[in-house]
Amino acid sequence: MAITYPLSLPNQTTIRSVEFRAVNAVAYSQSPFTFAGQTHTYSGQQWQIDITLKPMRRDDAETWVAWLLSLRGRHGTFLLSDPISNSIRGSATAVSISGSAGDETVAATATNGQTLKAGDFFSLGTGSDSTLHKVLVDFTGTGSAADLEIWPALRKTRSGVSADLTSAQGLFRLVSNETAYSVNQLAVYGISFGAAEVV
Repeated sequence: MAITYPLSLPNQTTIRSVEFRAVNAVAYSQSPFTFAGQTHTYSGQQWQIDITLKPMRRDDAETWVAWLLSLRGRHGTFLLSDPISNSIRGSATAVSISGSAGDETVAATATNGQTLKAGDFFSLGTGSDSTLHKVLVDFTGTGSAADLEIWPALRKTRSGVSADLTSAQGLFRLVSNETAYSVNQLAVYGISFGAAEVV
């Protein structure tokens, strides 16, 4: 059976830690004389991650090694969510999102009184269309469209798209064409890798 992308993670319970980095494309110049600075913000925004797996024995480790190799370096893509906080802390059960590509403030429609909390993850789209976003400011639904501040900005125009509030995930690819893992004298495997959001 041919490998098709994006792949799903083999087993999220074997993840020991995930470091998320929110990267913004901002140019900053500073005078060496007055220290006054000037910024210019570009549209580039991207999630970057480093994942470290728990030490594991061969039976579990080889599944991960095969998964990493099947990505063929930076060629393949996979879906990733925060293993701890991929569901919201707010009370919203359904939210629809509308906005244009590049919007950091989107129109969100939720039932009156239902909430999203600052820091909640949600995703839009499925499969290779998945984008992972974070809520920046507490939001309370009004029953009609209201402003919602998000990061990163919308990758594409969305119109009435249902946000995934319970299993938010984004589309990622490895940052290197090298796949490495270690095995010690006790036959314990060590696996870690870095990835970046597909933009």
